[in-house]
Parts: sequence; C-alpha cells; structure tokens
Amino acid sequence: MRSSLNIFVRNHSSAPSVAGIRNFENRHSANMASATTPVVPEQSARTTHLPMLDISKPPVIEGFTPLSRPREETFQEKFMRKSKENPFVPIGCLGTAGALMYGLRAFKQGKTRQSQLLMRGRIFAQGFTVVAIIFGVFTTALKKD
Repeated sequence: MRSSLNIFVRNHSSAPSVAGIRNFENRHSANMASATTPVVPEQSARTTHLPMLDISKPPVIEGFTPLSRPREETFQEKFMRKSKENPFVPIGCLGTAGALMYGLRAFKQGKTRQSQLLMRGRIFAQGFTVVAIIFGVFTTALKKD
C-alpha cells in the first residue's frame, strides 16, 4: 500500500490531504480485489452439444460430393506434354539459342560477316518461335470450343 501512496504523491504537485489519500487507497484496494477474484460464467440449464470442428478433414456438406484431386504433374511431364501439343515452340527456341551461341563465338573470333549472318538467323528463329506460340494459342482456343 505504501507504493501506491508514493505514486499518488508523485502524480500530484500539492501535498495530499488525509481524506484524499484514504479515497485513493479505497479505490485501489477495490480494484485490486476485483482483479484477483476469478469470474465464473453462469451456465444455462440446457446445454447444447456442438460437434467439434476437425480441421484435418474437409467439412461435410449435405448433397455435395467432392471430386478427387488430380495428381500434380512434374516439370518434365508438363514439358513433354506441351512439346507434343506444339512441337514448333521448342524447335524455335533451340534454333534461337543455337544461332545466338554460334554468333557470339564468331564475334569473339573476329569473323564479323559470319557473326552478322548468325545474328540475322537468330532474329528469324525468334520470329518463328513467336509465330509458333501464337499458332499454338489459337489452336488450343479452337480445340476447347
């Protein structure tokens, strides 16, 4: 109780009166008593038992049957499937990469004429790849209809 009196004295600039100190002590002792007393909620006469929610299982919805999830395909499986659907895209990508590599090698060796021709070939291969992608998009869109 002495510490709460010190807090009261520090917070007020004028000297406290005896009545003020007693009022302060009564308020704080009532607050301390209510803070330490546990509060017990009243229980109603009829208790309803709700089923426990199990988050490890999906919810059960009446009249709904979920479909099984398809297996995730790996990168290699997806690459092979896409290559079979539109084989011109990987061919164009390989042509672009090959022309770029040979063009850079020719440029490093000082063969400017060959380097220029291979860079033009790279541009052609890139255009071929873009056209193949657009063609694949259109055929996929038409196939789904």
